[in-house]
Amino acid sequence: MTATPRGALPTASFEEHRAHLRAVAYRLLGTFEEADEAVEEVRRTWPARHVPIAPGPVPSPYDPTDAVARACLDRLRSRETHREHPRDPWDPWDPWASGMPTHPRAPDEPPPSTALDGLTPPERLAFVLHEEFSVPYEQIALVVERTPAAARQLVGRARYRLREAEDMPKPDLPRQRDVVAAFLTAARSGDAAALHDLLDPDVVLRVDASAERAGARAVHGSGAVAEELAGQVSTARKALVDGAAGLAWPTEGDPRLVFAFTVLEDRITAIDALSDEDHLGRLKLQL
Repeated sequence: MTATPRGALPTASFEEHRAHLRAVAYRLLGTFEEADEAVEEVRRTWPARHVPIAPGPVPSPYDPTDAVARACLDRLRSRETHREHPRDPWDPWDPWASGMPTHPRAPDEPPPSTALDGLTPPERLAFVLHEEFSVPYEQIALVVERTPAAARQLVGRARYRLREAEDMPKPDLPRQRDVVAAFLTAARSGDAAALHDLLDPDVVLRVDASAERAGARAVHGSGAVAEELAGQVSTARKALVDGAAGLAWPTEGDPRLVFAFTVLEDRITAIDALSDEDHLGRLKLQL
């Protein structure tokens, strides 16, 4: 796919950019329908006249690629928050994992959209923008609201998970237990700083319908997740959820709410709050 260098997009008409923006949105979202919706959303709010895009390393707030990327990132985050089934990046039977490549790709061959589904929203955005459209880290950093160094790390993690998925190390249960135990301790002691340190900046809390009816909310981001869970998990007990470290509530009797954790690189990247009887019945719980 042909890269578009900085400053190459003119400022005459939004329509002149549409084909490029649609290509970016499609690679980020995976369907032309969603891509067209994201581009049209930006078009409706795009000013008729705006400051020209300045060439060079300094990102421009008027770059339509940035605007479409932000619209796509919002959709990816919403999709992740409202995912119907918990996603386990270590489970080869998970639906998303079936799209992971099983053989090395050619250097210029983009990964299939199903493989991109295995990335977190920021990883997917950073990887697609940098690897397929040559967007610099400084510009990606503005979209994901992180530093350029953090944007570079996102791309590196995405490369590893896409191209070397078959060589990923096995889950480290003792380390998972340490992270979840530290999270429980921080919640019980009210240590907000410790909670934040244990959560990935883009962590997502997903809840099933029963948990939502009980008052739990699906939220995104370390601050929102820490605030949402601090009180709830403080009265939970440690558990193994399908062989992975987790928590169960209440501390006595049969569990009515289970928290399943996804831990990568000593950070919690996802938490699933499950209360539906069918969900709990399918889980292998060890309290």
